[in-house]
Amino acid sequence: MTADDNAHPGLLIVDDDALIQETLAFVLGEHFSIRQAASREEATALLRDTHYEPQLALVDLGLPPYPHRADEGLLLIREILAIAPLCKIVVLSGQDEEAHARHARTLGALEFVTKPVSPASLHSILAHALHVRQQELIERADTWPDHRIVGLSPAMQAVRERIGQYARSRFPILIEGQSGTGKEIAARALHAHGDTAGKPFLALNCSAISPGLIEATLFGHVRGAYTGAVTAQNGYFQDAGEGCLFLDEIGELPLDVQPKLLRVLESGEYQRVGETQPRFSKARILAATNRDLLVEVRAGRFRVDLYHRLSVLRILMPPLRDMASDRDVLLLHFLHEFSVQMALPTFRFDDDALAMWHRYTFPGNVRELRNIVARLLSRFAGQTVSAEDLALELEEPVMPETKAETAVPVPLPAMDHRGISLDATLRQVERHYIMAALLQAQGNLSHAARLLGLNRSTLYNRIDTLARNGEAIPDFMTLAREHS
Repeated sequence: MTADDNAHPGLLIVDDDALIQETLAFVLGEHFSIRQAASREEATALLRDTHYEPQLALVDLGLPPYPHRADEGLLLIREILAIAPLCKIVVLSGQDEEAHARHARTLGALEFVTKPVSPASLHSILAHALHVRQQELIERADTWPDHRIVGLSPAMQAVRERIGQYARSRFPILIEGQSGTGKEIAARALHAHGDTAGKPFLALNCSAISPGLIEATLFGHVRGAYTGAVTAQNGYFQDAGEGCLFLDEIGELPLDVQPKLLRVLESGEYQRVGETQPRFSKARILAATNRDLLVEVRAGRFRVDLYHRLSVLRILMPPLRDMASDRDVLLLHFLHEFSVQMALPTFRFDDDALAMWHRYTFPGNVRELRNIVARLLSRFAGQTVSAEDLALELEEPVMPETKAETAVPVPLPAMDHRGISLDATLRQVERHYIMAALLQAQGNLSHAARLLGLNRSTLYNRIDTLARNGEAIPDFMTLAREHS
């Protein structure tokens, strides 16, 4: 789990004094998502075993088994940065020695603060550390070798590593992943960093071409090959020359065309439609799919021999929901890119909007995130974006963040002497979510409907139906009093 999975920045507190731990957690808990450890071993186990990636860490140098020496704390600084290199470390220590401060900064700590420190000063120091981290993310986005492959999560680092390993290979490469994850961007990076750089890169979406025309589109045709073929035409294989041909949505390729593609992969040989003379292609083949091709093979919709030819090398583009730590990286990257392109000042999120951004799962992946940033910049350049503003741009509703003291209680299943009443239970669950949305929307019915993915009239009808079945929803003021 990454710290970015939470609404607030992740803060790791490492101190062997339980009272200091709890005091810091109390003072900072409103603005940070806090995890605690009492020793170097406990902290490193938390980072490694749970894949926790805090944005900030407060580290005491005097840790067991040598609490009167700085050895364990200094070693922990090195270990934190080895596991979470983007983490900004603030040393909060009772050992006020300049040598320790210099050593800590040399190892990568950002600040060295001597206990005791006022809450206001500590908040200011941590805010500065977050700002430094944000600026570094922007600078990294501008200096990555291929700026289009954006992300610092382990999953995206693995993608860049695979691209580096496979770029100069002549084997076909299958790029897999959901829509919007950046499969064509990965294909273009393979082309740009390989032997085909500087040569043609052609992309064809197999799902966008009529099944009756896909063969002629790929291989070309002679004059009169079919009705409407008034002149001879090259196909994509010929036009690609010795460059790259990227076949997107390869799972949509008709079965009768698949053996002809297999022949090209095996021998480089193909024929134009209506022609008997063989031609030869030296193009490098990259393919992509958002389907599980093995499922398609078992269903008889995709040839197993073609699958094995295409998947000699594979790259998986992960969904954005699995890379929560990259959401802020991508936000900063696209915000910086678009603000330069459009000559507009950037926008900022208020606290509620930022919390919503972190809770949203981005079903449309990086493409959706990119489009959201572009729309927000067009509307709110130089302004602060609220949660209500952001909600209007999201494809799916974001349920309110629940807290123990304010959450609408989830109902238990309705029971009678025969057991669970499914209809009554479903009504109670529906009532629960409508109440939660109304609280989030401050009683605004239209906004609540958008949060639930409904139109206003549908939500009104559902509220009316619930009332007729004994599940009436209180007015907003009553709701607010009950859950304040």
